[in-house]
Amino acid sequence: MSKPALFSLHQALRKSFQSLENNQKVWTSVLAECSPLMASLGNLAEQLRALSNVQISNTPLRDFPDLEERLRFKLSLAMDTVLGKLNEKMSSLQSVKDSISNQVSAVFQLYEQNKDSLDLLAVTERSAVVPSVSDMLEWLQDAERHYRQQFLRRKTLLQTLRADHLSPLESAPKRWKSLESPSAEERITDTLCKVSFFIECQ
Repeated sequence: MSKPALFSLHQALRKSFQSLENNQKVWTSVLAECSPLMASLGNLAEQLRALSNVQISNTPLRDFPDLEERLRFKLSLAMDTVLGKLNEKMSSLQSVKDSISNQVSAVFQLYEQNKDSLDLLAVTERSAVVPSVSDMLEWLQDAERHYRQQFLRRKTLLQTLRADHLSPLESAPKRWKSLESPSAEERITDTLCKVSFFIECQ
């Protein structure tokens, strides 16, 4: 068995888990910023719906010419602004997803390059402070898959939203919330706890 191969793999795994920890924090904070934006979107859609259901010409507001058009224009403009902000947040989430994917892919590449000099024991041996290489590779793969799926689902949802299409906008906040996966996030946090000693004992 090649000690240098295992050493370099351990170094790469440490780097990946540190990156995962930092990226998880960014991901969580960006998602927290998305929640009020999704709520705004739902509210604006409801206001547009209410405007469509009201015959302004039958109310005292009929004395204001073009009022309905101006209100509709104002609400549509506000909606476009919110959708624009959400697209910016999606760019941030994409950066997180890409960063995690690149790190994980680099570790697997290094493993592939060195696997001939790593025997089964080197890959499966674990101690109280150092998980096995095979466990750590699996945990990274799980985390990478989680963020990739989460990003794609959220991106798909946003792509269905258009300012002139009210029903999907009204249900968007609920659908966005339903994509949350606390159990997967907890597993990643749990994984980071399992590797915390390993990361520190460089």
